[in-house]
Amino acid sequence: VQLQASGGGLVQNGNALRLSCAVSGRASDINSVAWFRQAPGEERGFVAARRARNSFYADSVKGRFTISRDNAENMVYLQMNSLKPEDTAIYFCAADPRNWIASALRDAESYAYWGQGTQVTVSS
Repeated sequence: VQLQASGGGLVQNGNALRLSCAVSGRASDINSVAWFRQAPGEERGFVAARRARNSFYADSVKGRFTISRDNAENMVYLQMNSLKPEDTAIYFCAADPRNWIASALRDAESYAYWGQGTQVTVSS
């Protein structure tokens, strides 16, 4: 399985952006997908995850970000609305064949496959 993230860029405070993650290879084996982000000088942190029809979010993005998955197109998306400067980071998509419980979905160690990251910069 290979993941290719795209869609990052420079946006102003309050604007929106949609990230995409193309899943190739044995995409049908994937059950858990997620987005993580890493700001300069910080550890990689959980943003959002999806397993079956259930979605999970970090408190900092709840109500602003939406994760979705298009199985027909083998794509995972992260719609980011009302962006803030503190959302500035490199965003990574992740995937794993296992059906993780909610707590494990938030752990980067749960994911076997990772994309290369896409930079999101929100100006104030």
